[in-house]
Amino acid sequence: MTNPFDLTGRVAVVTGANTGIGQGIAVALAEAGADIVAVGRTPPTQTQQAVTALGRAFLSVEADLGTLEPIARIVEATRARFGRLDILVNNAGLIRRADALDFTEADWDTVVDVNLKSAFFLAQAAGRQMINQGGGKIINVASMLSYQGGIRVASYTASKSGLAGLTRLLANEWAAKGINVNAIAPGYIETNNTEALRADEGRSRDILARIPAGRWGRPSDLGGAAVFLASSASDYVHGTLLAVDGGWLAR
Repeated sequence: MTNPFDLTGRVAVVTGANTGIGQGIAVALAEAGADIVAVGRTPPTQTQQAVTALGRAFLSVEADLGTLEPIARIVEATRARFGRLDILVNNAGLIRRADALDFTEADWDTVVDVNLKSAFFLAQAAGRQMINQGGGKIINVASMLSYQGGIRVASYTASKSGLAGLTRLLANEWAAKGINVNAIAPGYIETNNTEALRADEGRSRDILARIPAGRWGRPSDLGGAAVFLASSASDYVHGTLLAVDGGWLAR
């Protein structure tokens, strides 16, 4: 039987692929056979080394997703290099922490523009390309705060809740066009965005006490979910949020 998880010949665009979750997903997709387009504000040196060591092609696109300027450029660069775009992983994200009473407009806009606005318009641009090709896979990286409220992260919660809604909307519109739109909702993962929480001894202890797996997640823990949602194994999966959280939501 053909391996339904085989991504050989597929081209995956992964935003925020230079570190953390994006890097873990990019490497996992490459391990499954995909060529990688890494989008980020800084050079993805480690990601490139890991992907090319697997024998996969790699393209880096420098882009600040705080504006819509890079959107068309990302898709065009991918088409110019590979002639196609099969998988989009909307992973790039920011977080700002402050009490709701003190939250600023600047911190609201900065986070929402990257986490939600650019994710939608990149999905739109990729979706047009995928429809022309006959289909594709879009994976949005949501959050536990797509389900829960959290504290002191108003714009992050709003953006990730909105991204969950957009995932369902795009799935409704595009499923019949051959595009699967789904999301991964990571739990507490060891990334730059959680550095402040892990450095707070009391908060980190409280978080770990609620995670049945008893540990913070690693970026590589997201790889299997990403490969599944990027592959033909998920061809009848549309509009779902797949929690990869060590059991956090089950607690």
